[in-house]
Amino acid sequence: MRLALGVSYRGAAYQGWQSQLSGQTVQDRLEAALSSFADRPVGVLCAGRTDAGVHGLNQVVHLDAEVERPPFSWVRGTNRYLPRDIAVQWCQPVAGDFHARNSALGRRYAYLLLESPVRPAIEAGSAGWSFRPLDPGAMQAAAQLLVGEHDFSAFRSSECQAASPVKRIHSIAIHRSGAYWRFDFDATAFLHHMVRNIMGCLVAVGSGSREPGWLADVLASRDRRVAAPTFAPDGLYFVGPYYDARHAIPEHTPAMDWLP
Repeated sequence: MRLALGVSYRGAAYQGWQSQLSGQTVQDRLEAALSSFADRPVGVLCAGRTDAGVHGLNQVVHLDAEVERPPFSWVRGTNRYLPRDIAVQWCQPVAGDFHARNSALGRRYAYLLLESPVRPAIEAGSAGWSFRPLDPGAMQAAAQLLVGEHDFSAFRSSECQAASPVKRIHSIAIHRSGAYWRFDFDATAFLHHMVRNIMGCLVAVGSGSREPGWLADVLASRDRRVAAPTFAPDGLYFVGPYYDARHAIPEHTPAMDWLP
């Protein structure tokens, strides 16, 4: 029986999502917990791999279970073996052709940024930081230059393993709540470090270091060296994937209500 699960996690203590020999990844901890609950080895495939320090609000995974348990038992039973900063939020049976990554129509990320002359303390590890005031109009204008289908090589990590740098960004939304900025990205898929590299450029524009039109030049260059430095992972959240309605995959978890 194929199952889909939604997982939330704080990424600060982990070396990203994907399993490594160190065992210090979210995937390693999740698979170990699932295996303990099922009393046999369990592997999962995820919707989108996240980097070290990046958080997940509704990471979707699928697995093929050899044991039958009620969906809620998979939630409660697996969480018993997980550390406090990782938790399965939901579980449901899915069709055999469902694939957490390949069935996704798109993915969403959010970046939480503190604008303050003083570095984060309570928010350390959970929000990025700009000590310079940011101009919303300039950032909005720059962000719109990236919407659509483009070659995003200028925002791609040298370690990226994607087959093509061409992706489609559906939207970039920016709003402010008090001292916090929230940037929402919706795209078909993302390249390695793509959102963090875009964030570095948007903050450069927002702080007045660059003009909004500079983003068009960066995009056209297809050269990572032209863009701003990669922004910190602290404020980056994988909001989650979304699918055709026939799969009935939940797109919301309580963790999403935590962000402003």
